[in-house]
Amino acid sequence: MTDQLSLVFSALADPTRRDIVARLTEGDATVSELAEPYDVSVQAISKHLRVLGDAGLVTRGRQAQTRPVHLEAEVFDLMTAWIERYRRQAEERYQRLDAVLAAMNENDDQSDQGAAS
Repeated sequence: MTDQLSLVFSALADPTRRDIVARLTEGDATVSELAEPYDVSVQAISKHLRVLGDAGLVTRGRQAQTRPVHLEAEVFDLMTAWIERYRRQAEERYQRLDAVLAAMNENDDQSDQGAAS
């Protein structure tokens, strides 16, 4: 079984699905509204929404005769936590590298001063 994070990243690998998610950050929309900017059928957008739904990124509501699509922003917390963990690790590595480079520069400066004396 695939974990949710893998499903989310896989779903967002497609540019159309990323566009749909970006559109839904502005508010809920119907499938027809989401299909408007694309030269594809409503059925094709529905397939994209199914992938986004399987990843937990969107849900479908019920309002009278329509079923608006809603972005589940909490899923982004999962992605953010994963990304942040690796960002912190990279930041720590850069800080260690900065310290090593600073020490090397300090040693070079001391060597240059000793040679000039």
